[in-house]
Amino acid sequence: MFRILRNFRKIDFLLLFGGFLLIAAQVGLELKMPDYMSEITKLVTTEDSAMGDIYKNGGMMLLCAFVSFIANIGAGYIFATISASLSMNTRKKLFDKIERLDMESIKQFSTSSLITRTTNDITQIQMFVAMGAQMLIRAPMFAIWAISKMAGKSWQWSTITAIAVVILLATIISIMAVVIPRFKLIQKLTDRINGISRENLKGIRVVRAFNAEKYQEKKFAKANGELTDMQIFNGRMMSIMSPTMYLIMNGITLAIYISGAYIIANAAGLERLTLFSDMIVFSTYAMHVIMSFLFVAITLMILPRAQVSANRINEVLATKINIRDGEFDDKTAERGTVEFRNVSFKYPDAEEYLLRDISFKANPGETVAFIGSTGSGKSTLINLVPRFYDATDGEVYVDGVNVRDYKMSALYNRLGYVSQKAVIFNGSVADNIAYGGKKDDKKIKDAAKTAQAKSFIEKLPKKYQEHIAAGGTNISGGQKQRLAIARAIARDPEIYIFDDSFSALDYKTDAALRKALKEKTGDATCLIVAQRIGTIMHADKIIVLDEGRCVGMGTHKELLKSCKVYKQIALSQLSPEELNV
Repeated sequence: MFRILRNFRKIDFLLLFGGFLLIAAQVGLELKMPDYMSEITKLVTTEDSAMGDIYKNGGMMLLCAFVSFIANIGAGYIFATISASLSMNTRKKLFDKIERLDMESIKQFSTSSLITRTTNDITQIQMFVAMGAQMLIRAPMFAIWAISKMAGKSWQWSTITAIAVVILLATIISIMAVVIPRFKLIQKLTDRINGISRENLKGIRVVRAFNAEKYQEKKFAKANGELTDMQIFNGRMMSIMSPTMYLIMNGITLAIYISGAYIIANAAGLERLTLFSDMIVFSTYAMHVIMSFLFVAITLMILPRAQVSANRINEVLATKINIRDGEFDDKTAERGTVEFRNVSFKYPDAEEYLLRDISFKANPGETVAFIGSTGSGKSTLINLVPRFYDATDGEVYVDGVNVRDYKMSALYNRLGYVSQKAVIFNGSVADNIAYGGKKDDKKIKDAAKTAQAKSFIEKLPKKYQEHIAAGGTNISGGQKQRLAIARAIARDPEIYIFDDSFSALDYKTDAALRKALKEKTGDATCLIVAQRIGTIMHADKIIVLDEGRCVGMGTHKELLKSCKVYKQIALSQLSPEELNV
């Protein structure tokens, strides 16, 4: 929790100090009122007392109540502001950290868990700061101040109060011991609910196509039931707290009055009046002491879940980033070159290497293609260029500089990347093509034309300003791929990386796109991962992968003669006549 509080701004600490003063003023004024009440009691029971004195003390009580009310409002406003500020800063810091996590680090958390941590967990902390922090400040003040005023009044009444406090503490500790471990489970179950909901929404077409609605409903009902049962259990345990508090509060008042009756009955003369006044004041202060522990109990209802949420947020913030920025951010002697030198790679949690001893060089203006069976490591290989992962052994160079030495921003500025699954963002067509850069209408239209997207864009009602839903759910798979390719072209990079980015295109569109791409990006280097021979057969260099090893390298014609694996792939897709073999 204390690590989260580091996200306070300097002004928040000033506001916190102001809130502390307002709470202190409120507590002092509330505890001053019993003194005026005692004085009024004495005046009422004393002969020849002036009504003016009674009115004066009553007026002071009203004034204390009003100023305390204003102070309470001010403190509430301050703590609401502080909690909202803390929530905003923590959410920003968490989002920024997630953005900077490498692929290895981010796999430690599920997507649904990261969403819960960014939303629900931060809300728990905000609630605690807005409500619990005030109570944590107010409760000790009330208790210490009230006990100091009760001191020396009566050992019998003090004993009654002490017994009540012990019973109260025992109840609170017993309930917390049972409930606290379950708060962590609640957050994990919330993650699970989010995960199932997200999975269902993403796969809604498959769910309907397979008539699996009932299956999904059962899955959700099971997770929802477990979460509900846990919350009901915690709620029932917490519900014991309130009646216990009221029982103790009413019981302590009754016990003080009963014992006070015996004490006063055994007193004589004016001493009875003093004892009666002290009893009234003492019972009021005793109630304040019990109320202080009630505040603590309420805080303890909020604190455990807030603490669990803080720990979950800190898990992300403390996650080590394995792929770090280099220092290089300058011009290079080479432009558009990519070189692999004896590169081998295995995933951090794997025992076997996925890639072994890969070496090649792509020169400016060349198209280098990668092909192989499923699982041969094609996508993994080209993902080493933008440093989604770092090579386990060997080195990867871009423009003659080791990718580990680049500042990430400088490396990415040289690349135009199109992922295996086209990623489309919520916004207009123009927003998606110019993603992350300035909107240049001419550049956007040229990129769309090259990517063969112009024809379908100009048929849309608003054309380039047409809204695209998150994930591109309102356009087809081929349209999504063309928009993703247009986005890479609009960057005008030195090096293009296409990770099986033509699979959703028909052969005619594929051929037209590759021809336009060659004309548009003649000086740029293209790295293409593909499954279709037709997509890569005109590449300057084709690298054939089999079980993570390079088993062939050359042109289409050369590989048909020299590489058995490539020939098998080619014959599985095209006839010998089409291949001229």
